[in-house]
Amino acid sequence: MAYQKRRNLAPKLIESFAVYLREQERSGSTIKKYKRDLTALCGFLQGQPITKNALIEWKESLIKQYAAVSVNSILAAVNTFLNFAGWGDCKVKPLKIQRNLFCREEKELSREEYLRLVQAAGSMGNQRLSLVLQTICATGIRVSELQFVTVEAVQKGRAIVNCKGKTRTIFLPAKLRKSLSQYIRKQKRPSGPVFVTKSGQAIDRSNIWRDMKALCEKAAVEPGKVFPHNLRHLFARTYYTLEKDLFRLADLLGHSSVNTTRIYTMESGVVHARQIEHMRLVIT
Repeated sequence: MAYQKRRNLAPKLIESFAVYLREQERSGSTIKKYKRDLTALCGFLQGQPITKNALIEWKESLIKQYAAVSVNSILAAVNTFLNFAGWGDCKVKPLKIQRNLFCREEKELSREEYLRLVQAAGSMGNQRLSLVLQTICATGIRVSELQFVTVEAVQKGRAIVNCKGKTRTIFLPAKLRKSLSQYIRKQKRPSGPVFVTKSGQAIDRSNIWRDMKALCEKAAVEPGKVFPHNLRHLFARTYYTLEKDLFRLADLLGHSSVNTTRIYTMESGVVHARQIEHMRLVIT
């Protein structure tokens, strides 16, 4: 076997990889995640060099700790690094995952539960949160994209979103624009993001997550269903139920692949079970 230079995963090499990712215009959150995954691998290796066998052992340890989807996400980060370092012969295969037809019922946020959350926010006097919930759910945007919903965008009826190296147009429904316009006037905000903190900074995921969790008890919704991204899923399911157009929905959500969009349209199966019961094909 030909001699190979010792392949050590040093912090300096991880930083060089991070610079490479920035040059590839990867998002800040992606770079942070990849660095975190590589640091975890570094801890597992404990100074030992990277080899194919070592990575297979690490993969087996991940399987014992994480769900298959999470394992594959971590492996994707490491395999990307191995390509960067020129160590592609050490890459490990992702786990094969059979696509689920249905999501877990305890995770699916229904329209009725969403409405109760909005009403709870209003009754608690948190108009900003009420409008944030409605803006995400009525447009399907990501939390990180709320910053693009500006005073100017509300006036035009559409927001231009730049995310993950892609640009797309987000349409703001007329009723939402009316509510947002009233909120903007009340806040006396001349320009810039509609939703900001007391210090004037655009609100982020942690702000919204904390405020949403505070609504659970009053809205009688299980906390496990209450997180910002679930509003995006509700938008996707509602749109697909009406239009049955995955490709257009993928465009609206900013997905490169309809396979990703299919995940967003999964339901718990309750509706399907109810339809089967109504068929009444059992005689005895």
